[in-house]
Amino acid sequence: MAFSSTLVFTVKRREPELVVPKKPTPREIKKLSDIDDQEGFRFQVPLMFFFRDNPSMRGKDPVGVIREGLAKTLVYYYPFAGRIIEGGNRKLMVDCNGKGVLFVEADANIKIEQLRDNILPPCPFMEEFLHDVPGSGGIIGCPLLLIQVTRFICGGFALGIRLNHTMADGYGAMQFLNAITEFVKGASAPSIPPIWQREQYLNARSPPRITCTHNEFEQITHNKPSSDDIMDSDKLIRTAIFFSPKDIQALRNQVSSENFHRCQRFDLITACLWKCRTIALHPTDPDEMVRVSIIINARGKQGMPDIPTGYYGNAFIYPAAVSKAGVLCTSPLSYAVHLIQNAKAQMSDEYIKSVADLMVIKKRPKYTTNWNFIVSDLTRIGIDKVDFGWDNPVYGGCTFAAPVISFYNNFKNSNGEEGVVVPICLPPLAVEKFQYEVKKMTLNLNEHSKL
Repeated sequence: MAFSSTLVFTVKRREPELVVPKKPTPREIKKLSDIDDQEGFRFQVPLMFFFRDNPSMRGKDPVGVIREGLAKTLVYYYPFAGRIIEGGNRKLMVDCNGKGVLFVEADANIKIEQLRDNILPPCPFMEEFLHDVPGSGGIIGCPLLLIQVTRFICGGFALGIRLNHTMADGYGAMQFLNAITEFVKGASAPSIPPIWQREQYLNARSPPRITCTHNEFEQITHNKPSSDDIMDSDKLIRTAIFFSPKDIQALRNQVSSENFHRCQRFDLITACLWKCRTIALHPTDPDEMVRVSIIINARGKQGMPDIPTGYYGNAFIYPAAVSKAGVLCTSPLSYAVHLIQNAKAQMSDEYIKSVADLMVIKKRPKYTTNWNFIVSDLTRIGIDKVDFGWDNPVYGGCTFAAPVISFYNNFKNSNGEEGVVVPICLPPLAVEKFQYEVKKMTLNLNEHSKL
């Protein structure tokens, strides 16, 4: 049973089943790339979609429709039906054994309209709509996808997906989901044929050599208090911030007098969150080095590796902007924007190759977590426009936030404003301060005195 202060409902789940490819698929071992199998990607990413009833789909069961589309898609994306194994030097590979992906059918005695803003990150009913099947959450030897379809009594439904991040990034996941929607609508093959070729793209050179500075992987040991102590995952609160067009304009007004004519919405939101989060966490030493790591996709960018359309592996890096905490907290927003833009400018073919080489040389280390904040923009990959025949979801995106990771998602609020919602994890004592700082920063400058 799920409940909040005003909402009580029950979700009944059937026993999990394994959905296998509709037709026989190759039995082989496929290596992941040296970008794919780094320690920082060895986790599960949850995605949630909520769909309203569509009169044109009456009589069609979303569970059966999606299950059938999934089985057809796995014929082309058959590595997803396999299991991860680990070789020498912690190298990850996929045993394409066709065992299948986990699929859960469920029913909830509630209408989607009753959920209201509870569909938004951090979605208090996440466990109900994407149940963690016992024994399925590992990286090695476990199903690579967990999918739950939950019907609502109004005819709408929720689709929860949990993805092993070593297999695909946001673009790759969207390519896979779009293939399912195409099969659901009668296609005989995906419009974009999937491409594996991990051994050809984004692998380390021979011999490997680190040629760039990688602040995102810098492991610093000192006697100062660590943010890892503050960001204890068992004690964190998950909340979310919504940036409306007015909020974005208020941020833009604070840098408009500077030479930031190409300042993107992402830069403004990231600068705001980085600064406000640092103020709320309150490093005791103003000289503490804090950083924000910016996930940048390499697909289709000039001067980047020629990654073909259809490649669904991880094809991104996350260079870091670095600043002294005291300077970041007391400087204008334009200071943080400038650092973020400089970090993004590090993106190059050489930088990506250097990351892949670093993974091999240093045995696939994890990104630094000490005073780091990693952000990923999902607003441009179409995750909010996945259509299985029931039209676009009311909400589609990542409800997940880790202690140092946040994802940006599109959302239209109850006032009809289209903006960006960002889930974030913070210690209990920092939440109110963080929300206050964001509110102060997103108000017009002449209104600050009213707070």
